[in-house]
Amino acid sequence: MAAVRRKFGDEYQAVGLARCSARRERQRFVDKNGRCNVQHGNLGGESSRYLSDFFTTLVDLKWRWNLLIFLLTYTVAWLVMASMWWGIAYLRGDLHQAHGDTYSPCVANVYNFPSAFLFFVETEATIGYGHRYITERCPEGIVLFLFQSLLGSVVDAFLIGCMFIKMSQPKKRAETLMFSRAAVISQRDAKLCLMFRVGNLRNSHMVSAQIRCKLIKSRQTPEGEFLPLDQCELDVGFGTGADQLFLVSPLTICHEINSESPFFSLSQRSLRSEQFEIVVILEGIVETTGMTCQARTSYTEDEVLWGHRFLPVMSLEDGFFRVDYSQFHATFEVPTPPYSVKEQEENLSQSSLLNSPFDKKTRREQVCPLDCADVTGEKNKLPAKLQKISSRKEGLAPRALRMSSSNTEKTFSTGDLLKIQEISPILDGEDSDSRMQLKALKINAKALTQSTSELELQKDFPGMGTLEEKLEENFPAKL
Repeated sequence: MAAVRRKFGDEYQAVGLARCSARRERQRFVDKNGRCNVQHGNLGGESSRYLSDFFTTLVDLKWRWNLLIFLLTYTVAWLVMASMWWGIAYLRGDLHQAHGDTYSPCVANVYNFPSAFLFFVETEATIGYGHRYITERCPEGIVLFLFQSLLGSVVDAFLIGCMFIKMSQPKKRAETLMFSRAAVISQRDAKLCLMFRVGNLRNSHMVSAQIRCKLIKSRQTPEGEFLPLDQCELDVGFGTGADQLFLVSPLTICHEINSESPFFSLSQRSLRSEQFEIVVILEGIVETTGMTCQARTSYTEDEVLWGHRFLPVMSLEDGFFRVDYSQFHATFEVPTPPYSVKEQEENLSQSSLLNSPFDKKTRREQVCPLDCADVTGEKNKLPAKLQKISSRKEGLAPRALRMSSSNTEKTFSTGDLLKIQEISPILDGEDSDSRMQLKALKINAKALTQSTSELELQKDFPGMGTLEEKLEENFPAKL
């Protein structure tokens, strides 16, 4: 662990360790302009792999090295070919003999090396001044001329093609793709979101534009393994298709912070002590060239503003929409809870438990069975004919049961039975059996009314109290 920390520096420490108060400037993994701060060293014998793809290696070089190789290649090729023409003239003796009417040299009017060099340049560039030319009596010169034409075509195709691809690379197209200087965290649609802004300065569109985000953060596994610069994907709408952009005006890219987000436990206070880097990658096809372009940038923890929101840049003019890029990076503060999504969910669950109607529900559960039991018991106490009618008529049974709830154990009150008799006219449209049963019910009700009145008279007899007192007085002392 100590060796790993020494190798990757103090800024990449294990998760949970405190950072040093005096720390050198934050080393970025990806610069704001998209350049990756990674250097490959100690390749050993693997360096030969670059020569196997020499053309790509040449294109990847910087412009100063490309221009140097371009000039050196043409200069060396011209000097070598001029030397070969001079050597043929020297071996044939054309340099020492006077070119008269009777003498036919290999190359006319070649007297020295400068004249041989001028002949090669005129032949290679197809200038053809007409003063120097190959004669038909020089077969070695004809062979060298064919070799020069083939070699010149190959060198031209290689170097000019390399320079053309170098100039037409879509890397410069990324210079007109803008990213906001800072990212913000605020609420959108009642959800905490991480947001940043992208824009296209050109009128030509980016075809099939797609955006991706990577979280670069060192961490330590439960097994104790230290993972420096661990990469984690940030969802910016992959499942909903929001990562597919129609980039004709500045857009705000949103990452919803939820339980699946790496920022689920991130709060305003913990943001100050966190250490991470968000790498944003925007890819698309350049409409004018058809080549794939990629633009990159990154945001460190110091460039994430909590409780901010971007200013609008779109305005409606006379017949068109106007984009004000002077407000592209501007933000303003908005009310945002300083708590993480995890803390908000925990507080919400606790408050819901406190405010839940558990006690009320318990009271209802305790009271409802008693009421139901009373109704069921009273229904069982009804006569058989009344139970039959109540079972066939759903509307009659509940009303009859409600009216029949009394404190007596085996009798019904007279008023309730009279109410049942008042309900009976409702059943005029029923069959004759129901009418006969209702008549029988009325007769039974009268009998029950009489028995009930007799019981009440016996209960309320005025001499009962005095009779009991007299009996008590005549009891023996022991009793």
